[in-house]
Amino acid sequence: MKRFIMAAAVLAIGTFAVTAQGSDPIAARKESMKAVGQQTGLGARMARGQAAFDLTQARAIFAAYEQAAATYANLFPEGSQTGGETAALPAIWANRAAFTAAVAKWGADARTEGAKVTDLATFQAAFGEVTKNCGSCHETYRARRN
Repeated sequence: MKRFIMAAAVLAIGTFAVTAQGSDPIAARKESMKAVGQQTGLGARMARGQAAFDLTQARAIFAAYEQAAATYANLFPEGSQTGGETAALPAIWANRAAFTAAVAKWGADARTEGAKVTDLATFQAAFGEVTKNCGSCHETYRARRN
């Protein structure tokens, strides 16, 4: 069952990436980040002790991050700056290289830090390091919502 959960999380995020190559990249990136957000929510609950720590689920969180990072920069093609109630800031397109590097760092950190996880303490440390990427990217590339 736990392996199924891990595989489903990674598959769901990969499916959103394929959708992004279709006709609505804004909707695709919203769905992708929604899936990432669900994984982050589970990770936060485990890190805080609000959900039981599960090593398989913990690894699935990092695998989902890594999978999302592998395709996420492609969810912002030229021409998707507006419409669809996007919160993406123009900085993504103004400095594509920096944005792509930030996404790549998130993926690399997910792979490196996720490999260190063996128990709750190592999960808490790794999860904190990897989710710092989320905050810094949102600060630079996402408009605040009211």
